[in-house]
Amino acid sequence: MRTVLLVDDEKRMLDLLELYITPHGYKCVKKQSGKDATEFLENERADLVILDIMMPDLDGWQTCAKIRETSDIPIIMLTARDDKEEVVKGLKIGADDYITKPFNEKELLARMEAVMRRTKNDKEDILKFKGLVLNEEAYEFTFEKQSISLTPKEYSLLALFISNPNKVFTRDHLLTTIWKYNSDVEDRTIDSHIRNVREKLRHVGFPVDEHLKTVWGVGYKWSTEGEQ
Repeated sequence: MRTVLLVDDEKRMLDLLELYITPHGYKCVKKQSGKDATEFLENERADLVILDIMMPDLDGWQTCAKIRETSDIPIIMLTARDDKEEVVKGLKIGADDYITKPFNEKELLARMEAVMRRTKNDKEDILKFKGLVLNEEAYEFTFEKQSISLTPKEYSLLALFISNPNKVFTRDHLLTTIWKYNSDVEDRTIDSHIRNVREKLRHVGFPVDEHLKTVWGVGYKWSTEGEQ
């Protein structure tokens, strides 16, 4: 089931969107501020964001820009006015599409499907390594059919390592790629995420210590030595 993050300061609009979307196989997560939405995406996953423009404190444009600092998740912006300047501004910031209130239920669903279909094109959806399977489209991670729960940052780290076997990643590189040089992130945060990944893989019986290696004084790498 795909997850849609709904962001609007009006509860009535959130409830209406959920009413339209849920019967079509989507799980809805509702947030009433841009701050709550960005905090949710730091620790949880979603397949699509539907984002209102006119919100207090952090408006839709600011929220979209903040999301784009760390994620390429599809974003559809909601606008109360058919103002082309607003639309262009949103698209330049990083939105994938927009829809004008009041909207037609069928049009909304069609735009959602189109955006998700478009943004997944040309992506390698499945990564495999010695029984590990990362399904990037479904955001699922398993080892020999055992499901493993990862945070978005842990998932991104593991996908980066497995996609680039035997390449040494410095902590600076990981900060650039995964955290986008967030000034609040320190080396020990990266080390903590690596430790969590190792513990989760050990828990399901994967020989992680043979592959996720620490390169002392430099960073980390995913070793394929001894791979059959």
